[in-house]
Formats: sequence, structure tokens, C-alpha cells
Amino acid sequence: MSDFRSASDAPQPAAPHAGASPGHARAKGEPRFPDGPKADPAGSHFERRIRSFQPRRSRVTTGQADALQRLWPTWGLDVDGQRVVDLPELFGNDRPVVLEIGFGMGEATARMAAADPDTNLLAVDVHTPGQGNLLALAERQGLSNIRVGNGDAIILLREMLAPGSLAGLRVYFPDPWPKKRHHKRRLIQPEFLTLAATRLAPGAVVHCATDWEPYAEQMLEVLTAHPGFENTVPDGGFAPRPAHRPLTRFEGQGLDKGHVVNDLLFRRVQHLAPHPAAPGDQRPEQHRVQHTEQYGERHRGRHEERRPPTG
Repeated sequence: MSDFRSASDAPQPAAPHAGASPGHARAKGEPRFPDGPKADPAGSHFERRIRSFQPRRSRVTTGQADALQRLWPTWGLDVDGQRVVDLPELFGNDRPVVLEIGFGMGEATARMAAADPDTNLLAVDVHTPGQGNLLALAERQGLSNIRVGNGDAIILLREMLAPGSLAGLRVYFPDPWPKKRHHKRRLIQPEFLTLAATRLAPGAVVHCATDWEPYAEQMLEVLTAHPGFENTVPDGGFAPRPAHRPLTRFEGQGLDKGHVVNDLLFRRVQHLAPHPAAPGDQRPEQHRVQHTEQYGERHRGRHEERRPPTG
């Protein structure tokens, strides 16, 4: 494992912003973290669409605030949709990059990064405490292969990532939106998969996991039907939990109580079928329910250590 603070391929963090200590009293209109993630990085530059999160303000601890302020300028990425990201430049190397959408408080992400230092992890979320916590974990554990994104993952995929630039996509425990009228807010939909397929390299794996069985069935249905993906399970169906996905404490408690957690692993096919319009050219009608921000704070609780799986 390379040293997060001294590895030659890892940029070093910026010095703390003067006057931005955790106890600093902000004037009206002053950014919460002057050198940290922006409150709304994409602003009104892109269309409004149905989203799958309801962000709520959460308490940021002193340690999280310190990590956001010090480390964000180098290891953070605001998803503003204004440029295509040069991933080798972002990470300081040309190792394969896996995108994780929604990471909660970041414990599982840090464990996966530590177990596979030759793979870069771009983890995107809108939960500020989780962003700070993951940055702090990465620094503490010397993980140079983590970068933290802030904002809408649909905008990240559509506007900021080059075609075929990702070696994998992970979506663990997204909000299931159990009420029927809210199903349109679920992340894993055909339109989202069409966009994701263009950003994934041939052979890249989409790995989803959920503890909500009706959502697992929907995921399996739409992934199986999509021409851009093939199931890694020879006979179809769900996959065993792979060793690289850590078992969280609450997930383990749920399994002990008989709850079911389903994993899905689908491989991006070698050649994509022609599509009427390139995902980068599709706007409100094509993407309005691609609501990839299933990682809002209400989902943070499901995604990591704050809420046990429900059966």
C-alpha cells in the first residue's frame, strides 16, 4: 500500500484555509467550507429532473470539517459538469478507475481501496459528513487511490467522464423507494444503464447490492434485459457476495436475523448496439428519471453503518 502522505504519485494536500477552523463563525453568505466541497456545484446549468434523494443538513464533526478543508482542494472533485475529467491527472497515475455511486460514511470504500491499491476509486456522494469522513479515513490509512466526488453522478457520468474510461461501477444499497409512486426515483433504470454502458470499458463490471428484495428483482430484470450487459452468473440470477465487497456490521446483523442481501454482477459487453441518440446528447426526456443521487443523506443510513438492513 502506498503512503497517502508521501507516495510519489499522490499530490499533497493544501494547507488549511486561514480563518476556516471548525469553530469559525461564518458571516452571512460565506461558504460553509471555503476550500471544501461546494453546496451545489452544478448550479442551474443543467435540466431539472426527478431525483432520488432529499438532502438534509447534517452535523459535520470537527475532524470531518478539518479533512474537508485541508484535503478537498487536492483529493476532492466538485461535479459541476463544466469539463471532462482527466482521470490520470486526477489520480496521478494511469491505473484503472472504478466509480462508486453513494458511499455513506466511507468505511466500506476505504476498506476496498486498502485491499486493492492498484485500482483507483472515484467515490461520489452528496453527504457532506460522509465526504469528510472518507477523506479522513484515506489520510489516516495512507490510501492514495481514493478521490471523492461531490454532486450529481448523472452529471458526472454524462458530462465529465470520457467514453470507456471506467473499469467498473459500484452501487451498494441505494434507496429502494418502496412506494409504487416513487419507483420512478430508483437509480437502476434502463436509461441509467444506457448512459453507464457508454462510460464503461468493454468487460467492465457493474456491481449492485441491495437488501430490499423487490428492488433486487427489478435490478435483475432491467440488467438482464439491457443489451449492453451480460450476467456474470452463467445460469442467470443473483451472484454470491464477492470477497471485495466488505460485509458491514449492520448488514451482518441483518443476515443473522434472516434478512436477504442480493448482489448483482453484470459485465459490459464488448460491442454496444447502436442507440438512437448518444447519451451525452440526451437531455430531460431521456435522463429525467436517472436520478443517480440515490446517495442523499436518507440513503447514507442504508448505505453504511447507520441503519440495519430491512427484510
